[in-house]
Parts: sequence; structure tokens; C-alpha cells
Amino acid sequence: MRRLGLAAALALALFAPARAEGEAGDPLEHFPEGPNRELVAHFCSACHSGKIVANQAMSRERWDTALTWMTERHGMPPLEGEYREMFLDYLAAAFGEQAAAAHRSRPFATPPPRRNPFSAN
Repeated sequence: MRRLGLAAALALALFAPARAEGEAGDPLEHFPEGPNRELVAHFCSACHSGKIVANQAMSRERWDTALTWMTERHGMPPLEGEYREMFLDYLAAAFGEQAAAAHRSRPFATPPPRRNPFSAN
């Protein structure tokens, strides 16, 4: 019985750190509100961070090509018919070229001035 307890404790100790390192954050974190947000976010975050998706600025056509490429090259389950249209609608609206242009047009926030701790002033 003592061996079983020791084996279980060892297994938990070995498993816990690996799980904590591999855990992803909230899959919705980088996906803006919109129709089909949850579906797209959970599907995409199964393979990579939402940050990767959020950093793209592609037209609907380029998103369509990217989905095909991920299916052919990386074994992503194929998205067909209405599901593909739902994905393309969301991706083009949330991470399309127009969404990126709108984001770039916002001025950068200026951080508050800081006093240099090494200066004489």
C-alpha cells in the first residue's frame, strides 16, 4: 500500500509541472467579439496561440488560402461548406485587412514620463 501511495505521489509530481507549463490561457483572449468567435477561437487555439491569429491581417481570400494550407500541410481537419464560411466571415471581419487598418489608425498610447533614477535631476 505504501508503494502505491509513493508511486501516485511521484506520478503527480512529474505530471503537475508539465501540465502547468503546457496549459494555455483563455482561448478567447485575442479574439474580438463577433459572430462565431467561440467556435473559431477554440478551433484555432487547439493548435496554436490566438496571438498568432490576431497578428495576421489578411483578406478573406488569403484566410481561405491559409485554411487550405493548414489542412494540407499540417493536418488540420478540413473546414467545408457552411463551417468554412462561418470561419471566413469571422476571420475576415476580426483579422482582415480593414480591421488591421482601423487598428493602425489609432494613435499609440504614450506612457507617462518617468524620472530617471540615475540622473542628477
